[in-house]
Amino acid sequence: MSRETVELEVFRYNPESDSESGYQRYPIPYHHDWLVLDALNYVKDNLDRTLSYRWSCHMAVCGSCGMMVNGEPTLTCKAFIRDYPSKIRIEPLANFPVERDLIVDQDDFMNKLASIKPYIIDADEPPLSEGEKLQTPAELAVFDQYTGCINCLLCYSACPQYSLATEFIGPAALTLAHRYNIDSRDAGFRQREEQVGSDDGVWQCSFVGACSEVCPKGVDPAAAIQQGKITSAAHYFKKHLMPWSDS
Repeated sequence: MSRETVELEVFRYNPESDSESGYQRYPIPYHHDWLVLDALNYVKDNLDRTLSYRWSCHMAVCGSCGMMVNGEPTLTCKAFIRDYPSKIRIEPLANFPVERDLIVDQDDFMNKLASIKPYIIDADEPPLSEGEKLQTPAELAVFDQYTGCINCLLCYSACPQYSLATEFIGPAALTLAHRYNIDSRDAGFRQREEQVGSDDGVWQCSFVGACSEVCPKGVDPAAAIQQGKITSAAHYFKKHLMPWSDS
């Protein structure tokens, strides 16, 4: 029998109110091609304009609409309501402070992202007159998978280590550090290693792999972090066994 309605059970929190946080239920019409984000937009447009959440592109590119859907970190613009039971619980991403309703505070992630210098660091900074720095398809293939990260934070929400130790730099930031470290145009490994190779960096990861399971872009941050461990260990031993080396 086809469904006619779906019930959304949405987490609500208003920092300006003295009332405790809780859940509010919204019955919405069922549409086979609706995404969870479409359902939230229906609530916002027709039932309750006070509901607060983030979204932008509706194309799984911006990464801003990540939420917990029936207990799983999910990009709501990729999740069809037809794939869920008639009651769908929507909550803010786990492991982050809640600002309001489904909006979380991302400052911790943004600070950690900045700390690993997620950009090309050129050794000699050649003048623009020398033209672009060319790269072969083979050199691109080495790190191409890790360029797909959209900073949706689903991996942080799924990571049990981040939930226990918030000083952990975390999957997305460490993945982007690895992405630049293995880029043939980059010379910033040593500048990132102080963060990446620290106790709060790759060595904090217990390799559960939940980050890769929830990644909506197939980036596989768990693999990037394990590769980062190998690189960090090699750098450590080379530094102590070959102190004359410049690498």
